Amino acid sequence: MAKRIDVSGLTAYYGNHKAIDDISMTIEPRSVTAFIGPSGCGKSTFLRTLNRMHEVTPGGRVEGKVMLDDENLYAVGVDPVAVRRTVGMVFQRPNPFPTMSIYDNVAAGLRLNGTAKKQDLDTIVEKSLKGANLWNEVKDRLSKPGAGLSGGQQQRLCIARAIAVEPKVLLMDEPCSALDPISTLAVEDLIGELKERFTIVIVTHNMQQAARVSDRTAFFNLAGVGQPGKLVEIDDTERIFSNPSVQATEDYISGRFG
Repeated sequence: MAKRIDVSGLTAYYGNHKAIDDISMTIEPRSVTAFIGPSGCGKSTFLRTLNRMHEVTPGGRVEGKVMLDDENLYAVGVDPVAVRRTVGMVFQRPNPFPTMSIYDNVAAGLRLNGTAKKQDLDTIVEKSLKGANLWNEVKDRLSKPGAGLSGGQQQRLCIARAIAVEPKVLLMDEPCSALDPISTLAVEDLIGELKERFTIVIVTHNMQQAARVSDRTAFFNLAGVGQPGKLVEIDDTERIFSNPSVQATEDYISGRFG
């Protein structure tokens, strides 16, 4: 069951440097929310706070609340590894495990969790590859290395790996930036299908992509050089692109800066 995310007063640091400041927003279940804004404004940092990946970075720490339905992900005693099972992530560059087969790539998280028997694994691997629109392309070579696939196929393999453990939320950090236009279209189509089952958050530098795939869009910006990134506004995507509330959003979207 997809979950709702409520963020309140979230500030993230790298050591003494404040990267993002006092961000609050609600991300609705079974929807796609896109984060846009100029480079270095904290979009990816904020994304990584949503599954506690930010604190993996040396000096990374967070203040504020991230609620997944009624659970505070940063409460004392919450296991970050369990959070990352519930809130999956797909990275900018496809990163299949290079020495593993296609099958083993998808099954890796399930084996790590110890949550599935062999016959179940076969079913879940097939279901996940179908869910990532990849099954028909790889069903006859599941034992071949995942690294032997094309870039677009590798990214869909990483999505299959992420959804195999049945997360409630799927985070995507510029998932198409390393892909050609045809592979990008395949991933965008897939995002449209996956939102029926997951809450999806995507960081993208491609505003056309944000307009195509998302239901809501959040615009981030820097207050100035050396200043932390801030959320400027979040609204329905159509409104953000046609009639934003803040001049800075309109300036960015129309190409006046960024």
